[in-house]
Amino acid sequence: MPLQETGFFWVFFAVICYGVIHSLLASNQVKAFASRRFGKFANRYYRLFFNLMAGVTLLPALALVVLLPDRTLYITPFPWVILTLGVQAAASICLLIGVQQTGTASFLGISQLFDRPAKEPAKLVESGFYRYVRHPLYSFSLAILWLMPYMTFNILAFNIGATLYLTIGSILEEKKLIEEFGETYIAYRQRTPMFFPIRIKKR
Repeated sequence: MPLQETGFFWVFFAVICYGVIHSLLASNQVKAFASRRFGKFANRYYRLFFNLMAGVTLLPALALVVLLPDRTLYITPFPWVILTLGVQAAASICLLIGVQQTGTASFLGISQLFDRPAKEPAKLVESGFYRYVRHPLYSFSLAILWLMPYMTFNILAFNIGATLYLTIGSILEEKKLIEEFGETYIAYRQRTPMFFPIRIKKR
């Protein structure tokens, strides 16, 4: 089956559309508009709304992976499949731990639902996994994606699109973090790798 007869391009297009929508909703401009339009209601519910929209808008891309014509590229043989599944499981656990290190309730948008007597200024997380890479949640997500023991053209399209989105999304996210934390984040970025705990020495 030629590439054109699979769902490769449709899946890739769907993931890119998801990335555009997700990035727009995460932008400071859209958040500011929502705050002006809906006031405290937006500040309280926006994060929860953002997460719900992220889940809902991802469903069409996942459905296309399953429903469109496809062709198998490879199946990881035994015993290597045990290794890939083991690393995926470890990455999934680390992903949950990484969310906890940023504050699970805040990440999910639950803590924002309740009023606080005094709002403390946001703090840059530099401990835990964030000590080694700036975007550990993306790192673990990439490990889960690319260690799939069963690979098809549609899954490959999803993985390529998701990798592109995570890369561009991390750049956009860092611009917002620089606006929020200034020199503190710039210094953190200079000493901490983006996705992989590997330091490249500059000559």
